[in-house]
Amino acid sequence: MAASSRAQVLRLYRALLRESQRFTAYGYRTYAIRRIRDAFRENKHLKDSEEIQTLLKNARTNLEIIHRQVTIGQLYLTQKLVIESPENRDNLII
Repeated sequence: MAASSRAQVLRLYRALLRESQRFTAYGYRTYAIRRIRDAFRENKHLKDSEEIQTLLKNARTNLEIIHRQVTIGQLYLTQKLVIESPENRDNLII
């Protein structure tokens, strides 16, 4: 992978993770982050530049979708779950 392509992929990866962190719903947020990480790990050994460009295009589309869903989700705020409360983090059993 060329250096510019690698930088482009990393920039998109960070943008996807950053935007996913903005989900207000815990379930959506954790699912999106997990799916992004898994998809990028799964495809990190790709060498075919055409396939990489196709995946980058799909990732950009997904970034737009995530951005739209985050915006909609912020219009309809809900209460935080118990697992999200900072005062309860010390009492969680893992």
